[in-house]
Order: sequence, then C-alpha cells, then structure tokens
Amino acid sequence: MGSEPKPTRISRRKFLNQVVGAGIAVGTAPFLPSGSAPARAAGVGAAPTLPTKTPATGPTPPLPAKNGWQGPMGVERIARLAPLGYQSSPQAASDDAIQWVQVDLGGPCALDHVKLFPMIDFGLSSQDFPVRFRVEAAGDAHFAAPVVLADCTGEDYPAPGDAVSIFPAGDVQARYVRITVTRLRDRQFQLSKLEVWSGGKDAAEGRPVSDSIHGDLGPIPLTRAPRGQGEGVVTDNPGNVIPSRQWRPVSYQAQTPTGGVRLGDGVFQTAMRNNIDYLLASASVDELVRPFRERAGKPVPAGLKPPIDFWDTDLPGSNAGRFLMGAGNTLRWTEHPELRARMDAIVDGIAECQRADGYLMAYPEETIFYSERGAYTRSWVTHGLIEAGFAGNPKAFPMLRRFYDWFDTCPALPELLRRAGQGVQGMIANTRTYFTPIGKPEDLQVIQRFFQENYWMDQLAKRDPKAIWQYPYDHPHNYLITSLEPYLDQYRATGAKKYWDAARGGWDLYHDNWEHVGGSIAICEFEPYPPHSYYLHKHTGELCGSVFWARYNQRFHLLSPGEEKYVAEIEKSIYNVGLANQAGGKGIRYLIHLAGHKDAATSHNTCCEGQGTRLLGSLPEYLYSTAPDGLYVNLFHASSIEWAQGGKTLHLTMETEFPFQSEVKLSVATRRPIQSAIRVRVPAWASKAMPIHVNGKRAVTGKPGSYVTLNRVWKSGDVVTFSLPMDFHLTRYVGMDPGFGQERFALEYGPILMALVGPTGGNKGERLNRDPDDLVKSLSPIPDQPLRFAVAGHAEHQYAPYWQVQEEEFTCYPVVGTSDPMTTEPDEPGNLALARLGAKASSDSEYANEPGGTARIIDDHFAPAGDLSHRWHSSLDTPHPHWIEVTLPRPVSLGCVVIRFADSDGRPVDFDGVARVNGKDKTIFQERGYADPLRYRAAFAPVITDTFRLVIRASANPAYANAAQISRIELYPPSR
Repeated sequence: MGSEPKPTRISRRKFLNQVVGAGIAVGTAPFLPSGSAPARAAGVGAAPTLPTKTPATGPTPPLPAKNGWQGPMGVERIARLAPLGYQSSPQAASDDAIQWVQVDLGGPCALDHVKLFPMIDFGLSSQDFPVRFRVEAAGDAHFAAPVVLADCTGEDYPAPGDAVSIFPAGDVQARYVRITVTRLRDRQFQLSKLEVWSGGKDAAEGRPVSDSIHGDLGPIPLTRAPRGQGEGVVTDNPGNVIPSRQWRPVSYQAQTPTGGVRLGDGVFQTAMRNNIDYLLASASVDELVRPFRERAGKPVPAGLKPPIDFWDTDLPGSNAGRFLMGAGNTLRWTEHPELRARMDAIVDGIAECQRADGYLMAYPEETIFYSERGAYTRSWVTHGLIEAGFAGNPKAFPMLRRFYDWFDTCPALPELLRRAGQGVQGMIANTRTYFTPIGKPEDLQVIQRFFQENYWMDQLAKRDPKAIWQYPYDHPHNYLITSLEPYLDQYRATGAKKYWDAARGGWDLYHDNWEHVGGSIAICEFEPYPPHSYYLHKHTGELCGSVFWARYNQRFHLLSPGEEKYVAEIEKSIYNVGLANQAGGKGIRYLIHLAGHKDAATSHNTCCEGQGTRLLGSLPEYLYSTAPDGLYVNLFHASSIEWAQGGKTLHLTMETEFPFQSEVKLSVATRRPIQSAIRVRVPAWASKAMPIHVNGKRAVTGKPGSYVTLNRVWKSGDVVTFSLPMDFHLTRYVGMDPGFGQERFALEYGPILMALVGPTGGNKGERLNRDPDDLVKSLSPIPDQPLRFAVAGHAEHQYAPYWQVQEEEFTCYPVVGTSDPMTTEPDEPGNLALARLGAKASSDSEYANEPGGTARIIDDHFAPAGDLSHRWHSSLDTPHPHWIEVTLPRPVSLGCVVIRFADSDGRPVDFDGVARVNGKDKTIFQERGYADPLRYRAAFAPVITDTFRLVIRASANPAYANAAQISRIELYPPSR
C-alpha cells in the first residue's frame, strides 16, 4: 500500500446493510418542544453598551492543514463519535439562507473564548459545518448591539474535520452568544457542541438555546455537559498507573489446557474439520502477506486476488491475523501439515517485513488513526501471533515482543483511544501480550495510562445500563465485551479491586440485559438497543460478541471454577452461535437471525469470520480445566485429556454422543494409583438432580448448576458414569420487537436452542395451536434423525437444533396458543376514542425504533397487556414529562377514561389526565405512585371537551428513566 489509504467503496456499516441484512437508517434530530415560541428577550431590559472588538477571521490556533486521521497531534479535536447537538432542520431553500442559533448564559459574563465542536462521521469528516458565519455576543436576546467576536463571512471556512474551532473573545461582557450562518453547507448546518468559556469554566453548559427557525428550544444537547472522559481526544492519565512493585497478582484457581486434549467423533470434531477447510480455501499465503510487503516496499507476486473492500483495504493485515487465529488455535490440538506450513509461512512473511525498531503492522505507521487500524487490526495481528506462538512457531513471540517494545512508547498513544476507530477494542492486545511468555509490566501500564476509563469503570460497577447501550464514545455494541476482558486481566495482574468490580458489573449488565435466549448477544452497532430490547429483526447476535463473551466467561471460570454459570455461558455460545454460524467449510455467518432465514455465509475476512475461526479452532480447550489437585469436566464431547499432577501423569477418556444422547462415561488411566479430585459439572439446564456412579455404584447426586467433586485415589480402569437430565424448556418472548406479542415462545432442549423449521408465513403461518403447557407433550422424536421432533397436528413443521439449520425457513419464536393475540377484542361499549369515529392522536415524541405508535392507541386493534408490538412509546432521548393526546371530531360529554398499559414493568406511575374545557386545560385526575400494572380507570364529574391529554411524569422502570409507554386510551360518556 502507499503511505495513505485509498478510498474504499464499502464500510462496516455498508457491509451490514448490503451483505448481511436490511439497511439501517442512522440519525438523530434535536428535541423541538411542541408549540415553541419565537425567540424573545428574557427580561433584561435595554441592551447594555458593549465594547467594540476587532473580530477574528479564523480560529486561534488556526485549523491544521490536514484534519481527521491525517492531522497532526496536539490539536484540540472532538472525540468520536460525538452526539448531535444541533441541526438547523428542515433544510433551507438554498445555501445562502441566513440562519442563527444562540445560547443564553443566564447573566453577563466576561467571555474568554468560544468553541465550536463539529459533528463528525466515522471517517472524522465534519458534517454540514457552516461555510460562512460570524460569532457574536450581546447583552440582549435581540442582539440590538452585538459585538462580533469572529467574522468568517468573507470567504469559505474550511471544513474542520474533527478539529475544534476556537475563537478568542477578549473578556467581552455579554449574556448571549450567537452563531449566525450566512452560507450553509448542503442547505443546513450542524454542530455537536457549543462552549462559551468564562472564568475557567463553560458558561454555556446546560443553558437554554434558541434559533431562527424554531424559537426557544430550551436546554438541548448543543450545551450538554462533557462526556465522561471529556470531549477531547487526549487521554493521558499518568495517575492511573500502578507501579509494578505494588501489584498483588490474583492467580487462576484452574488452568486452560494448551494441549493434551484429543477429540473423538462428534459435532466439535466436525466443526474443527470444517474450519480447516474454510481456512485453507479462504486466501493464499501471498495474499495474506501482501499488505505487509507493500508497506515494507517489497515485491508482491502478480496474479493475486484483489484486496477485499474495507476488510482488507481499510484494515490491512487483519486477514493474516484472522488466519493465524484459526490456524494457531487448531494446531494446538491436531496436527495438519498444510495448515502448519501456511501458518509458519505467514509468520515468516511478517517477520521479513518487520522494521529494525520492531514495527510490524501492515498499515503504515502514519495511518494508525485511519479507520480501525490502531485498535482492531493491531488486536487481530496480536491475537494471531499469540496463537501461532502457543502452537509452536518459534518466531511469533520474539517478533511480538519487539513490536510491543515499539508500541509501548509509541508517540500516538495519548490520542489513540479516541482518534482510532473504536480505540477501546485495542486494549485486549496489550493485556493478552502481558500474559504470554514475553509479557512486560509496561504492556499493562500503557493501558492504565492511556486507555483506562475511570468514569466507565464506575458506571459498570454500579450496573448502570447506560454504560453499555449509551457508551458515550464511538459506537456502543458487543465490542465493548472485548473491552471488558482487559479489566479482568488488569485485576489478575494487579489485584486492584476496582478492576474486579468493573468486570463483574459488565458481566451482569450483558447477561441480564442483552442476551437472547440461546446465548447470542442482543446488541449490535448503529442503532439504539435498550436493555431487554431483544430485537429479532434488527442486527443482533453478531458472532464476534459471542466469541468475546466465551473468552470473558472463560476468565471468570478460571478465577472461580466452582461457579457453574460461566461454563454454561460458554456452552450456549458454542452450540447456539459458533456452530450455528458455520456453513460447513464454505464460510462463516456474521449475525444470528432467530427468525426467517439464516444470514448468508461469507469468506472474505469479516470480523465475525476472524473471531469465529478463533473459537472453532479452540473448541477442545473448553472441555476441561486443570487444577493443582485435579480436573474439571466442563463440557461433554467424546475426547481424552492427559495432564500432570504432583509429578504424575493422568489420562481421562470421555465417551459420549452428547448432545444427541445424554449418557456419559469417564475412564481413568494412570500408571499408579493417585489422589485426585475430578469435578463433574451438573449443568443448570439439568431438569433434575443427577446421580453419578463410580465403578457402577452411586457415589453422589449432583444439584443442577454446580460441580460435584469426586476426590479419591484413582487407579487405571476406574469408571465414572452419569446421564445428563436433558429436557425441554419453554421461554416466552419479552422483548421489544414490533409485531411480537406475549404468545411467542422459544424452545430449548438442555443447552440447545431449537428452531421450528417450516413455513413462517401465509395461511399456515408459524402458529402452533395448543396451550404452551401442552407443547412439549405434542413433540415426538423423528426416527433416525437425532434431536429432531415432529409436532402433532403440524406435519409441515418440525423442531430441529438451531445450529443444524442451514437454508431452511424457520423461526425460534413461533406463536404458541389457542387464541390469536392479534385478534381484535372489543372495548367497553361506547368508546369514543377510535380513529374510525374521527378521533385523532398526537404525542410529544415517538421512540425511533417504533414509529407510528401514536396512532395505535386509537385503532381497532385491542392489544393485550404485554403485547409490546402495539403501543405508543415516547422518545428515549428527552426527559419526562411526556404526553399523548386524543382529539375528538366534536365536543362531547366525557365522564370516564380507561388507559391500558403495554409493558407492566414500564407502566406510568405518576401521571395527570387533562381535558380542554372552554379553551383552558382542566386536570380531571392526578395519580402519584400508581401500582396497577395493567390498566387505569377513572370516573369523574362530566366535562364537555373535544381533547384529552395524558401527561406522564414518571414511569416504573428506572432503567429507562426517560421512557413513557401505553397501548390504548379509551374515552367514554358519563354514567359508566
């Protein structure tokens, strides 16, 4: 590659839209209060006389010649991805329309300087920054006698990229600051933030805003408080560094085997063979080493396949990392000459391109801020070299040490977290390197100083859901899991409790709020994913997230091996995501779709291919863990393990056809008798207690969700047998997916997520006409098709393991019930609040993911409580109070109101009913602390009105502090 990256035709977002699934519309709009008045003076009397000032014609210091990823360090920049603070919507008739926005500081202030923070995109380009404008100050809201602080109207102002425009104000005394735009860019202008500095602080923070289009806007994000770690890109915090002499390392209580496990026949072995086929077919050695050679100026053979848009062009070197992750993990367990030869050749190729100072990445050093190179690509290559090193390649670890000696003193470090795309995902590369044979304390201290986010750690420890789905930098999604792993690594190395608290809080947050039935992660990029949203028809279930989740849980398991829940999470991630997203040896899927058709498999170096091949190549390491006094049997698959204990070697063989059969047999072999503790997992999904026999005699009965310890002197020929109590488990859908009501259920068999295979539309649909309690009774095994079940009365459908579904149509959430939840049910007689009778509905806002909800409260569809598909839900971005209003075609006598709630957990608890009587608002009822989860009914003295408004001041669910939601408003005449 050249010194600068070439423009790419695709991005991660475009890939999700074009290749993986339907498009996503991303955008926000400023909060505009209903009926806002034109801007007006705030009662300050006559405008004071202000001193004149020679206006600046540009910012101080000047904007850098290059912005975004190319720009120099040491320039004040806005950290990506910043929220939208203000947008002058709707678009003007032309770019020459004059528009302004201003802030009221609340009183006269001596102004030091004004900062304009641009709105930026993923490429760090500014969006709709004004082309020509001036910055003015005044003592009155009308700007009768303004002082011009900066006049940039004479020529076009350069697009600032991510650089902040700073204009000195010279201690001018003023109460108002206005940005007047005389030439727009694309007929509008946007800012992320406006700051007005006075007396060492931002006097504009939290202050009300008005503009030339809408008038008074009140406090909006334009004057928001800074994000948790500030708005800038510099994150240099030497006070975070813990001297290594103060470290108190925390040892693992169990260890992951790095070898010595052999698989027998079964689903894991098949998956590993498929993974080898996928790797060998995906790219040649020359294609994988090409970007390293290009960066080093070495010749590249002709006739290679062109680089893959985005995944290769934006992230050069990641493809080699992907291959090394898959191959290195695989070769620890099974020898494959061709795979090893390619792995070694790739390492050799990278080594030939490593600079004398240790730098080895395929991207030129000066492009470290471009796209996700400094974090994603560096992590991929680091993971790959670590896996190659553990697989026996002699060059990988020394190469990696030389690189991290360079990286740990890299001049880009102070800005790498915020300027590099998703810089937070780069931490794992350092913490993993530390826990290799070549690790140094500096590998962790670099993370402490330049990447550690104390505010975020506090949020995580408090289990604040906003720490995940409203992470304030870059774009929150499942990649934050791989940013939690390093905090657990820091705890292991230093013993500092703050890291443990943050890591445990992160585990609870993901597990309790963003985990689908079956274990896939229910949050992705580019859209909001509130807690418990569990969307089924949006981008969720990214394979990357489940691999990170498995690795994260593995760390917890090794720290606390007696807690069964961590292995249970790994088991679900493997069966219901890892195996499910493998398409034989052809490719690996990106997302988990739980209804319709599975995602298309790809073989072009996506992030999910990289992490997927990493997981599939490492399957044997999850079966067992070793301890100083014995062994943990974690997962169940035909296999054997050999391990050392007390200077002696033990061998254990596991015979089972799980998950197709539940019987398990463990056979011990040792040269001489030895005391050892063999701990057998009794899964939490076990339907009852599990008897365990040793040499044919019952030794103990295990409780589901635990480990049973068999601590005894073992000799060759000893046998442990047990039968895993597998059974069906039905779970009602409780998410926010539009169109999914309470009568949809997911079915699991032991840890296996089941899919109902067959038509999911048309007359036959996906409805199983039986009570949920009777569904399991209607299932019968299909002969010669293990784990496949016929459904009585539904010959066109059958249940199959989700991981086995390939091209078939399916759903993991069929409707199960004898009554149709979508059938119209009548209101009480006389309801006037119906659209077909001429009623209209309006509201202050709607949730972006559920447009059109306002009209649903007065349609003919009667949605039962719990049907989240048919409701009005307010915006999540603006605080209470929220309101929703019904206007009747003519005034009537009203004496009763019924309000039905969609989500009992998020129902209104503080609310007012207001009727418009003779042109004035009259409160007809008021409730505080209302407790009924299903509905509210109020009868009152009759009023003549044509308008009823429900004003919601607080809702029951603290996780959604700004949310309001109902499913229906009914209005009735008196005498009810």
